[in-house]
Amino acid sequence: MYLQTEFFFFLPGLGFCYSIVNGPTNVTVLAGSEARFNCTVSLGWIILIWLSNGNPVLTVINSQGAVETSDRFTSQNYTSSNGFTSELIIHNTQLSDSGQIECSTQQTSESRFAFLSVQVNGSLFIKNSTLTVKENKTIEIVCEALGWAPAPDITWMTNDSFIDKSWYVNHQSQGSNGLHNALSILTLTPTNTEILTCLADIEVLPYPQNATVTVIFVNSTV
Repeated sequence: MYLQTEFFFFLPGLGFCYSIVNGPTNVTVLAGSEARFNCTVSLGWIILIWLSNGNPVLTVINSQGAVETSDRFTSQNYTSSNGFTSELIIHNTQLSDSGQIECSTQQTSESRFAFLSVQVNGSLFIKNSTLTVKENKTIEIVCEALGWAPAPDITWMTNDSFIDKSWYVNHQSQGSNGLHNALSILTLTPTNTEILTCLADIEVLPYPQNATVTVIFVNSTV
């Protein structure tokens, strides 16, 4: 009886002889782009299920391949001597896709988790493109960022140099549909004509978005 029990434990296909070798890892992407997650299981698996925020979005069956129910969730599969890898591809990512991505095996109920963060590049503008300022006059320049996720980090530059943070104040507020707004107010007393640049940045942008204003300095003796 003991030998029979031990033999049953290692029978292939019953769900006890394989496991998730490597689970998915966290991904951060810009809204509208693709997000990809890999899950590798050892050979002997039967059914693998992908879930987004607890909802099944794609099933992979050993005997027939991927069962896709949405054009936004597709997969590519790779088999090697080390196991089977399912790559989940989320197309045209949306802010609502942010959250937990789960790779689960039906046989052993084993799961591995990762998190998807979808960021949104909003708008950035300064109301006036040019400002005329007289000598010894202090001005406030407002740079506004609308519809971002997360709220962007705003900085200022002049003549290719960053302006000291003590010269401006940033405010953040909650927008609609999970988006964020930001406002930056730069206070300065110009001594010459210069171009000021407001920069807004989030993690996924290769370069910050920018808006510029030309401050024209007018000597009071003129």
